[in-house]
Amino acid sequence: MHVIDSHTGGEPTRVIVNGGPDLGGGPLSERAKLLSRDHRDFYRSIVLEPRGQVAMVCALLVRPVDPDCVTGVIFFDAEAVLGMCGHGTIGLAATLFHMGRIGAGRHRIETPVGIVTVDVIDAHTVTVTNIESRRIRKDITVEVPQLGPVTGDLAYGGNCFFLVDPGPVPVEPANIAALTRAAIAVRQALWDQGIGGDDGMQVDHVIFYGPAQDPTAHSRNFVLCPDDAYDRSPCGTGCSARLACLAADKRLPEGHEIVQESIIGSTYRLSWRRGAQGGVIPSITGRAYVMAESRLFFLPDDPFRSGIPS
Repeated sequence: MHVIDSHTGGEPTRVIVNGGPDLGGGPLSERAKLLSRDHRDFYRSIVLEPRGQVAMVCALLVRPVDPDCVTGVIFFDAEAVLGMCGHGTIGLAATLFHMGRIGAGRHRIETPVGIVTVDVIDAHTVTVTNIESRRIRKDITVEVPQLGPVTGDLAYGGNCFFLVDPGPVPVEPANIAALTRAAIAVRQALWDQGIGGDDGMQVDHVIFYGPAQDPTAHSRNFVLCPDDAYDRSPCGTGCSARLACLAADKRLPEGHEIVQESIIGSTYRLSWRRGAQGGVIPSITGRAYVMAESRLFFLPDDPFRSGIPS
């Protein structure tokens, strides 16, 4: 299997250039469901140790339905196939640029939740225009064991988020372990109490906010991903959900740019414009760096051929 690794703001992306399963040629949403239902061992084997790492997201290149798209892509981590991934899209664009498959300028990429565009500014800098994002519900209070009542907004940015501002634990690098435990507890409480998005959409990410260390930034965030790892980047789909909430509260004017800082200090530049369905169209600018190009082997006598279960 041919893979290329990059990181966006510290968060790794592994692009699978070839060697994935045959998912057919239907809509990407259906192919993503097929990957999730029938190929869980396959995708976990790429992300789990010893081949992968806890924070890694993979990008499986597939044939797009729309011929105007440079590629289709299905993102996944060790726990779930994702609808969309912002840092992964930035990493994918930088990887395609590295491969010579795209140049500077605007390109369309097809994902299971819709078509996004990338503006490649240089070898590292990419602006993603995400799908329309929206706040689902404001000021939801959930009772969390050991934490008590926690109030946040439910929003969609390509994945389903519960956003808590301020977080119940100070959003500082020294508190990453405590933040992780708290975010897992909040997500479990949401599940237990049946709180989710439209059509049974389950909350798979939790975000806590706190004061930024970078004086140019709007805030610092801590993002829990479906595999219980924290996002090293500010999280592109999470930033999309955040923009939807800020716009709904009239806290950020249309077209005005802010900086979002991650728990490790990496940043994205964010802005929004109005969407056709009453939400926002997010713009996310970040930087990605290609780190490695390699081939993965899956030897039949390897006892950890399918990865080390987490």
